[in-house]
Amino acid sequence: MKYFLNFIVYFNAVKGKRILLTIIVLISFFSKISSQNISLYEQFNGRYDFTFIGNTMNTAENNSIDDYVTNTSSSATLNLNPSDIVQKAYLYWAGSGDGDFQVNLNSEEITPDRTFSYSRSFNGVTFTYFSAFKDVTSQIQTTGNGVYTLSNLDISSFEDLHLTRKTNFAGWAIIIVYRNPNLPLNQINVYDGLQGVPDMLSITLDNLNVLDNNNSKVGFLAWEGDTLLATETFTFNGNLLSNTLNPANNVFNGTNSFTGSSTLYNMDLDVYNIENYIQIGDTSAEINLSSFQDFVMINTVVTKLNNQLPDATITIDNVEKNCDSRIIDVDFTVKNSNATGILPSGTSIAIYANGQLIEFTETILPIAAEEQWSSNISIVIPDDIPDTFPLLFAVDDDGNGVGHVPELDENNNTFFTIVTLYKSPPFNDLEPIISCNEGFTKGTFNFSSYEELVKTNQSDTVHFFESYEDANTNTNPILTTTNYVASSTPKDIFIRLDNENCFSITSFQLLTKNCPPTVYNFVSANGDTLNDVFYIEGLRDIFLDFRIEIYNRWGKLIWEGNQNTEDWNGYVKEAIGTKKAPDGTYFYLLFLNDVDYPNPLSGYLYLIH
Repeated sequence: MKYFLNFIVYFNAVKGKRILLTIIVLISFFSKISSQNISLYEQFNGRYDFTFIGNTMNTAENNSIDDYVTNTSSSATLNLNPSDIVQKAYLYWAGSGDGDFQVNLNSEEITPDRTFSYSRSFNGVTFTYFSAFKDVTSQIQTTGNGVYTLSNLDISSFEDLHLTRKTNFAGWAIIIVYRNPNLPLNQINVYDGLQGVPDMLSITLDNLNVLDNNNSKVGFLAWEGDTLLATETFTFNGNLLSNTLNPANNVFNGTNSFTGSSTLYNMDLDVYNIENYIQIGDTSAEINLSSFQDFVMINTVVTKLNNQLPDATITIDNVEKNCDSRIIDVDFTVKNSNATGILPSGTSIAIYANGQLIEFTETILPIAAEEQWSSNISIVIPDDIPDTFPLLFAVDDDGNGVGHVPELDENNNTFFTIVTLYKSPPFNDLEPIISCNEGFTKGTFNFSSYEELVKTNQSDTVHFFESYEDANTNTNPILTTTNYVASSTPKDIFIRLDNENCFSITSFQLLTKNCPPTVYNFVSANGDTLNDVFYIEGLRDIFLDFRIEIYNRWGKLIWEGNQNTEDWNGYVKEAIGTKKAPDGTYFYLLFLNDVDYPNPLSGYLYLIH
């Protein structure tokens, strides 16, 4: 690492035991290192490849000059083939210090989606470094080939400090994943983070799938390497990597494998062929980086491997349910997205409810890469499954959690949703409501309280109807429940209860009874229309077989009437005519002829003219 430069200079001037002391002190200078481990960010499967563009902001290698070397902008050119289609473009920029997180790419202002930081302490002084990430896919797709300039990257406030350790740098790069129909089926893995390279750094590249190692390659974006410090190595699965730009002992040397430049000061955009260093069937690889003199940070690693495998995923698109039924109809889709091979027909699909295997089906067509197949299945939910349960579809599952189709990713085969079966709202039974007969079984009723009494779930809505058909179609609801007049009884009133999904219909009866009549026992038969007759309220049209007898004070029957006669007006029959009955007190007997009233009602009435 760079702090050993001080030791090397001292070594040339001093000999003896003081050298050992210097080594011990210098090694302990750097401590309290913080970083973010390199890990998989995104994977692409299909006819893909990758390239890098980018540039340093340094005008010279910082290790060779005792002056500021960092500008605030630089440019690079993208030159894809016409048949290359940009799938993703990731911008990384980095530098010394705490970070500048507002830059411009051409005319667009850029703020990061993610940031990384690295810090180390030297002789009690903390040196910080940063990197930032932005998905610039849409901008690159829109602009296409041409010159890209990153500007307004300013580390000047930290340059004095970092100049003391020769770690003042800034730069940028865009990793571009592109597709082309003429490419073989590849798997592209993008790993990123920000880790310093001490004496030795090991990074495991996981989630690989190697079916063919032809033309396999690995690329990396690294910061702050120096041409003059030839004490570093890069191995892949134990194999030392090198090429014409990058000697085996000096891989972090400010080069760009994509342009052939050797003046990419203090950053590296390099790519290596690894087809001889990875085996078919490998699912991971180990890279080791060492730097015994130079200070280097690794930011991004990209691998390209040739493979041809499907990647089955499944989604539950819709669940159709009917009220009070345990049969559900499920629309689902099996996808073979982000894949490089065909998913064969007959791929099993296991269906679980509440963790219990309840159904089994399979794909009936082969599904090509980036294609999908949709279908529908009716499922009977067993009675021992609760009304609310998780429904899980698992593709490439034989019902025992075992898959039989090799896939790119074996951990993305399931999809679940919570299903609640539709149930009609329960209700309380209601007693009939009885009102007084107002004539020919007519009655007036108040059943407003039944709106709450019928419900067992207070969130249900309730409406009243005069017929079952209206209740079923939810039409013509009864609007008045406090003073409802039934023209005849018995009468059924129907209640519809609705929840969010279902409804129930129940009913209750309106009944009338013959209430005791009210006798108005004062008769003023003078023709003034007030009390001119012997009136009994609640009698006519109610007690249809009633009979009334009126006696004078000596017990003589002077008048009798029924439903078919008019009320007594104070006159009595005599010979062939009628005459006024004298004023006075009279006695009546009222025979209602009703089972509820077996005995006649009797009393006095008073007559005046």
